[in-house]
Amino acid sequence: MARKLQLGFLFAFPIVVLAALLAVDRIFGLPGQGFGYVLQIELPPSRTGLGLPEVVGPIDASRPLVVIDPGHGGHDPGAGNDGALEKDVTLALARAIRDELVAGGGIRVAITRPDDRFLALGERSSIARRLGADLFLSVHADSAPNDGARGGSVYVLSEKGSSEAAARIAARENRSDIVNGVRLENQSDVVNAILLDLSQNETDARSLELARLLLREMRGNALLHVDGVQSAAFAVLKAPDVPSVLLETGYISNDADAAYLRSREGRETIAAAAARAVRAYFARQTDA
Repeated sequence: MARKLQLGFLFAFPIVVLAALLAVDRIFGLPGQGFGYVLQIELPPSRTGLGLPEVVGPIDASRPLVVIDPGHGGHDPGAGNDGALEKDVTLALARAIRDELVAGGGIRVAITRPDDRFLALGERSSIARRLGADLFLSVHADSAPNDGARGGSVYVLSEKGSSEAAARIAARENRSDIVNGVRLENQSDVVNAILLDLSQNETDARSLELARLLLREMRGNALLHVDGVQSAAFAVLKAPDVPSVLLETGYISNDADAAYLRSREGRETIAAAAARAVRAYFARQTDA
């Protein structure tokens, strides 16, 4: 009489499990029946395609589109401090920036992850490109071994970071694509070379322009850690044809910053500054 062993998942130590089944069958199996087991392995559904998030704002497709990317998400919480998780802080901030932009009219907005889900770094920039975004704004909350570090920073893409701290932060964020020691997405040297090719000078210049406007609007309205545009090799900023900026809104490792970022006042202040910068950016593109 066949005995059926249903295994929900058989990912960990498959050889050990099969060896154990063989041993049990040799001891207890009936003569002439051989294996008395049917192995049923239920695999998770494959991701046949990356769904695109909802675009809100004017129905007119000619209106500029901003894609806001809340850092981390799902099983990747990012930095944390006494219950405050970066993935939650960035999602709340992204929603606040979206609402501020939509309320002002004339700009369409999408959020790469509208809820607590995991997205690989390449998926984030891919969403922006597939939607035909005019701007990509990645929102994060920094952390540092020194819990006295405070304030926001603005980054653009650079093959080499502008400082040791910038390189450290980029390395931490880029590890978001590594789960259990396995890199989920690798970019070839050829692709990286294309992304950083001189043909992207226009995109880089526009990214720098938005970054400077963000600093201008945050200056005097929100605490800045570094009052100047920083550069680092953030993988999430490597869309070759979409101006992209990464906004570190503050240090979640600092108690005061963490409380500010989680507060309504903090979210509204940062969202208003970001919205003003984006509107100024598009106004300059129209005048050019």
